[in-house]
Amino acid sequence: MSRLQHVGYFFSRGFGPQGWGRPDWAWGWDWRRPDVYQQAVRELEQAGVDLVVMEDAVSVGNPETLELRVRSAYGGPKHDPLLLAPYLFAATSRIGLVPTVNAGITPPYLAARQAATLQHLSSGRFGLNVVTDTGSARHVSAEPPLDHDAAYDRADEWTGLVRDLWRSWEDGALAGGDGSSATGRYADGSRIRARHHEGRYFDVTGPLNAAPFDDGRAGEPLVVSPGGSPRGLAFAGAHSDVQLAYAPLDAASIRAYRARVHEAARAAGRRPDDVRVLFWVKAEVVASREEAERVVAASLDPSDADLLAVAGHWSSDLETDLTAHRLDAPLPAGAFGQHVSRGTLKGFFAGVEDPGAATLRQVLVRRSRKGLVSEGEGLVGTAEEVADLVEALGEEADNDGVLLSGDLHPVTLHRLLDELVPALRRRGVLRRELGDGGARANLFDF
Repeated sequence: MSRLQHVGYFFSRGFGPQGWGRPDWAWGWDWRRPDVYQQAVRELEQAGVDLVVMEDAVSVGNPETLELRVRSAYGGPKHDPLLLAPYLFAATSRIGLVPTVNAGITPPYLAARQAATLQHLSSGRFGLNVVTDTGSARHVSAEPPLDHDAAYDRADEWTGLVRDLWRSWEDGALAGGDGSSATGRYADGSRIRARHHEGRYFDVTGPLNAAPFDDGRAGEPLVVSPGGSPRGLAFAGAHSDVQLAYAPLDAASIRAYRARVHEAARAAGRRPDDVRVLFWVKAEVVASREEAERVVAASLDPSDADLLAVAGHWSSDLETDLTAHRLDAPLPAGAFGQHVSRGTLKGFFAGVEDPGAATLRQVLVRRSRKGLVSEGEGLVGTAEEVADLVEALGEEADNDGVLLSGDLHPVTLHRLLDELVPALRRRGVLRRELGDGGARANLFDF
């Protein structure tokens, strides 16, 4: 029997037009209604997926990239995934749901109260995917955006404050809150801390007026974070229960990445086992080896139109209009602002020997090309071949788990999971059902 691993799903398009630009759109789901998401998340729960991380972008984009983001509905419109979560909780009973929350947009007191409410409503299945996007801050403040590391400094303070507010109510504060009214007293105010925080970025007065969690700190919502830069890993080590990781999918790279996360946890006074690291596996599952070879061959010689489509996708992620630059010239110095995610930049230039000298065409060709999972060159393959890869990561790199990704359209899920779920279960990699103790219990039960 192979090593059991955790599986997450990254809802990568966010609460926006699911299926747009594909034949799937003709199914007729209304993305503004909860039905399509409810059906999809029920199937993910049936598949044994531990949690769904729900992407979000508060802003439709800056003037430079707005047209690119809305033209293909990649970056907008989007609705708030936090408000979608209750509909998904109502449709499921065990899977964890983790909407994205921007630490530069949402006041910590409000975030703590909303999260506590949803944690109670869901019986412990809620989490926060904490991001540090600074471009969106212009919608709530006239202050200039913070640079990459300073945004993490603010997120450090924000996350610590949110957790401190959750802990406003000490053990025993609910005198009659266990259901007994014999004392005639619901709560003991002497056990509620009215702490005032005055820090570099936030000035907040407690206590939180939401009820404490039944299991104390063990009952708190999950904190999830992306970000592979040194500063992002330090944040994960200090705060995160789950770190969303992007790295080459070979045993040596997985071990090295996990070691960095574990070292960051130790530096913050935590145990390595306090953080689950889930690696992105953006698999393209096809019916046969022959089909996989055809898909890969078709990607090796992209047209200019193909490259511009890839440029549009990356422009949204990088908050930079790549289509405004010449394909056959290097990107100019300073093309990317200080606020741009270092992890996203690393992914964009992955495999490019000299990013400063490479032409935009050379970089986009790298991003366009696909490879066979069976050859260790990419992620196109049959369900059995993808399952082989995931199994090997657990056996050879002691991997915690993987993060699949896509939109929440049923066609997307069936294309990815119909054969992959049985293949993973035959290998003993994927659990057959989730426990009923909440998201934290599921993630830390092995």
